[in-house]
Formats: sequence, structure tokens, C-alpha cells
Amino acid sequence: MARPRPSPTKVKTVAENRRARYEYAFEDVYDAGIVLTGTEVKALRSGEGNIAESYAEVKNGEIWLVNAHIPEWSHGNRFNHEPRRVRKLLLTQREITKLHGAVARQGMTLVPLSVYFNERGKAKMELALAKGRKLHDKRAHEKEKDWKREQGRLLRERG
Repeated sequence: MARPRPSPTKVKTVAENRRARYEYAFEDVYDAGIVLTGTEVKALRSGEGNIAESYAEVKNGEIWLVNAHIPEWSHGNRFNHEPRRVRKLLLTQREITKLHGAVARQGMTLVPLSVYFNERGKAKMELALAKGRKLHDKRAHEKEKDWKREQGRLLRERG
């Protein structure tokens, strides 16, 4: 029987995809390692990077991050990296198989939620298996969120 993974400790969040929480309904959230070059790590450590328009896809039994923007490092030389290159994500084989099945059969999407550094200094990505929300679902979700906020306000006021 597999042991549950401990929840990750985010030391420094570099990039976050806040729009994804509105656009998608999440099924599962995974933590994946990212294969990066040296200048990419240095650019991320300086707080640069954008994953707002990025997504992940399964190719040849591997997960790849597409369209994530990590700008060139300012002190890099001719060996600096390509800002929008495709990057490999590191997951266990069981997780990759599960994600591939969900994307292929159920029409789900792999959405990057955030890029962060863990307590060991490794760059990680929070990756969600998600289903896109329709317009009426977005409205209902927004209404429910507003009602919960209002409930909290009322409870605080009354004691």
C-alpha cells in the first residue's frame, strides 16, 4: 500500500496562475519537479517567471510544460536559455499513467498552478488535473464565494 506524500512546504512562491482557479474546477493537485538549466534557476530565484498562459501535456510517456515564460537571466552570457522553451516535468510513473488516462479519456486538462522553491531549495510546480468551467459554472462559483465571504462578515459582526 502506498504511503501518502507529505504536503509540500513552500518556502518561496515565484509564479502563480490565479486565473486558473476561476477558469477550472480541480480534481487532483500534484507536485512535480521541473528540469531547468542553471540560468533558468537563477532567473526564478530572482523572482521572475510567468505561467499564466502555460499548460502541460503528455507526450511519449512524459509530461511537458508548454508556454511557460522564464525570462533570460540578466547576467547570463551566450549560453543563456530560451525564455519559452518546453520543459520536462518530473512525476512518478504511476502519476504520469493516471494523468495520461484522465487527459485522454475524460477530456481533462493539466493546468500549472504555481512555481515555488521547497525547503530543500528545489524548484517545484503545483500541477492540477482540471476540468474547464462553463460560463454558468463560473457565475455559480463566484456567487457561492461571495456568499461565503458575506457569511464570514456576518458571523464576525454578531460575535
